[in-house]
Amino acid sequence: MKKLLFAVIKFFRLIGSLGFVLGLFVLIFAGMPWYIYHDPILPLWLKISVYAFMGGLLLVLITVGVEQGGKKAKKEVSEHKELAEGILLQNSSEVPGRKIVSNLGLVKGHTIYAIWIGKDLSSVIRLILGGELLEYTDMMGKARKLATKRMLDEAKELGADAIINIRYMTTSVIGSAAELLAYGTAVKLS
Repeated sequence: MKKLLFAVIKFFRLIGSLGFVLGLFVLIFAGMPWYIYHDPILPLWLKISVYAFMGGLLLVLITVGVEQGGKKAKKEVSEHKELAEGILLQNSSEVPGRKIVSNLGLVKGHTIYAIWIGKDLSSVIRLILGGELLEYTDMMGKARKLATKRMLDEAKELGADAIINIRYMTTSVIGSAAELLAYGTAVKLS
């Protein structure tokens, strides 16, 4: 039941985001030029775009408020799924109980990830109301998984048994886009 409620909230937030974005673009690229060069009485299409813009913003505000009000503190569960069978991932320079036979070199995975402006709007609302910026958390989680997968693919090509000294770096690129780099040393184990 709870999953259904959050799916409905997410659907309405998507509809609100679409209304906001479409209304905004119509207002900026069609409405403003029309208003400047024509009669100051607004035509129906321009009124609809204003209502879509304002209604979309209101719908996003309501859904974010309902979502935050209905959420209880969740226990965070750490993720221990193996992304590639047979390749160990270590953030230390050694693998306990195993000896490193050969160093295969640096492996890396890289991605630049972004969210669309509708989700960015939801995050701006959360900045006002407070709370976790779920859209950015989700974005960075997806970017981390993709960068890690690319790093593992590179290690597989080298025939590695493990990747040691794994590190993650992130950089803001532009607006709501972030770069994520995963890198480590591919090694063969005894």
